[in-house]
Amino acid sequence: MHNEAEVLDILFPNLENVLSTLRVEWEIVCVDDGSRDETLSLIKRRATLDSRIRVVELVRNFGKESALTAGLDCSVGDMIIPLDADLQDPPELIAEFVTLWEQGYDVIYGVRADRTSDTAAKRWTANMFYRVFNWLSDYPIPASTGDFRLMDRAVVDALKQLDERNRFNKGLFAWVGFRQIGVPYTRQARAAGTTSWASPSLWRLAIDGITSFSTAPLRIWSALGLLVALTALVAGLALVLRVVFYGIEVPGYASLMVVLLFCFAIQMMAIGIMGEYIGRMYIEMKKRPIYIIRGGE
Repeated sequence: MHNEAEVLDILFPNLENVLSTLRVEWEIVCVDDGSRDETLSLIKRRATLDSRIRVVELVRNFGKESALTAGLDCSVGDMIIPLDADLQDPPELIAEFVTLWEQGYDVIYGVRADRTSDTAAKRWTANMFYRVFNWLSDYPIPASTGDFRLMDRAVVDALKQLDERNRFNKGLFAWVGFRQIGVPYTRQARAAGTTSWASPSLWRLAIDGITSFSTAPLRIWSALGLLVALTALVAGLALVLRVVFYGIEVPGYASLMVVLLFCFAIQMMAIGIMGEYIGRMYIEMKKRPIYIIRGGE
């Protein structure tokens, strides 16, 4: 939860209605990711009235991936279901998730079969990300999936062994494997409030996902560099032969500048890609905690 005060009066009755129909004991673990509105006070008030509601308060905003990790670490159930507070992912699907879990599946993930509630730009960028990620990665993730899923305790225990700092949880869910199945659903508009996600945050998440699960960008730029070098060698050889057979000629300034600028651009982009990986190595080496809980739950 991050600044979700407006949606809480809709979220909790909805969740409790769904969970009360299940033949299982349950708890709701609320992770407050540094909210600046009344989210924290409201969920604490609910927790005092219902012992099945637990509050995990992060000392600041660590970001969704870290907050999700905190929730998984603090959950104790035989099955765990991450859910965003905005109700875009329908809690009504939980009953079907549990039924499939009882049939032996370890991970039951929601597939956003209908995303008309999202903008056309968001649908297009999401689709492109899944295509690029699955093309580059050795561990493809199902298209149009989010964090909304049911995971067996064994899956969560496996995830807790992965202590990397630059976390891309959808990729980690795919990496650990286990027996998985998807359930299609219609993604709803937010029940209330406004999203905390902005384009820069989504871009950073996409870059984290690709660099965490693939070294293909480095190999691509290595291949591109080799191609440019071979092209330069052929062009240089052609120039030498032309001088030998036809005499000296003055090369054109414009064409020379185009070649130089193109080569410099290739070099800078390659250095940028290398920098992304080196920066993530730097963060991993410092081994700072993924999140910090107030009171140290």
